[in-house]
Amino acid sequence: MLCVTSDDIPGWEIQRVCGEVFGVTVRSRNAFSQMGAGFKSLVGGELQGMTKNVIDSRNEAMMRLFSEAQARGGNALVCMRFDTTELGGNWSEICAYGTAVVAVPVTEAAKQTAIQLGYGQPAPAAAAQQPAEQPDPYAGQPYSGQQQYSQPQQQWGQP
Repeated sequence: MLCVTSDDIPGWEIQRVCGEVFGVTVRSRNAFSQMGAGFKSLVGGELQGMTKNVIDSRNEAMMRLFSEAQARGGNALVCMRFDTTELGGNWSEICAYGTAVVAVPVTEAAKQTAIQLGYGQPAPAAAAQQPAEQPDPYAGQPYSGQQQYSQPQQQWGQP
């Protein structure tokens, strides 16, 4: 899924706003990572256990954000942000949020991006559900400008 932090997507026309969406995860701190971080803070350097936890948390929040955007009918996200809150001293909330939109590429560069993202091609799950005798209508076909990009993302490729 195309996801940007800007208010618009250069080269794309936003045809419909599907609404605000968010993905949230709340994580407790790993006691062993916390102890290791305490020792590491004495000598300095990256806290690798804590870094991994933050990356995993952000990725989980993003996957939930993408799922929510798809459920609302969006194929892209604009104004994406992260917010973090400390809860009770041992837990952290990570929230990814933005605006789900239906966006259509209008420039050649945007159309190339659409091809790279898999827009205009059936999603792998949808392709697997098709009977074997029905070939994929877009397989091996270059972008022709005829594909419809206003369909929900779950019909047009992977997020």
